[in-house]
Amino acid sequence: MGDSDLGLALKPIEAAGIEIVRPEHRLEVWEFADYIRAEGRASDAVIVGGGDGTLSTCAKAMAEIGRPMGILPLGTANDLARTLKIPTALPEAGAIIAKQYSEPVDIGMVNGHPFFNVVTIGLAADMATRLDRMTKKRWGRFGYAIGAMRVALGARRFTASITTARGTETVKTYQIAIGNGRYYGGGVVVHADATIHDGMLDLYSLELQTLWKLALMFPAFRRGEHGGWDDVRVDHAHSFEIRTRKPQPVNADGEVVTQTPVKLEVLKRAVKVFVPEA
Repeated sequence: MGDSDLGLALKPIEAAGIEIVRPEHRLEVWEFADYIRAEGRASDAVIVGGGDGTLSTCAKAMAEIGRPMGILPLGTANDLARTLKIPTALPEAGAIIAKQYSEPVDIGMVNGHPFFNVVTIGLAADMATRLDRMTKKRWGRFGYAIGAMRVALGARRFTASITTARGTETVKTYQIAIGNGRYYGGGVVVHADATIHDGMLDLYSLELQTLWKLALMFPAFRRGEHGGWDDVRVDHAHSFEIRTRKPQPVNADGEVVTQTPVKLEVLKRAVKVFVPEA
């Protein structure tokens, strides 16, 4: 984001009489959480600019300091902003922060790593390992399509066990996705009833015989109605444990953060976020 773009985003905030304190030097993404822990308590709120992966790296630190978070959506997909109805136009996003209306949202945790939107094992995680930051920056959403085609051509089902308080199921699947929020992947709906405020996780497992059937399912995925297909397993729980025969990479909000086996849980209403008034 250039200085002119930042100025557009901050203008309505400063116009509301809010003093903005910036870091003394430009921070790398991996420095954000430590900076928030060190400096965030001295402020009434923290503004974070970035995509879904960047916002997720800050989630746990924001919960720890107990301050509201303002979001400037600067990513490719901006699914957390979509879930919270925060516009991607920076002046409008800044205006929401200026009004200072906040609501608490849940944070998902996977092996101790925070996420706002979704964790995936299988197709999307494989795509994340192949889709580097330069590709995202150069091609944007088209880069996701390129990555998806490459992964789909070589995809194979894997065996996994899914455990909840109700017991364990063993499945053969192309992908398992566990959502904390509502949207992921640039507007795909985790589940038609999913919210980021209910203290629950929504799971689906793609247990297809062939991936080409996904093309027929795509409209249902956009609406969160994919559970209506016989070969898509869906579940809803406070926590999940996923084990696989071979370790599988685990993608949380666009970044590979760990590998199976994993335990997923929710920190309910853990951080306040500035959002449009209902």
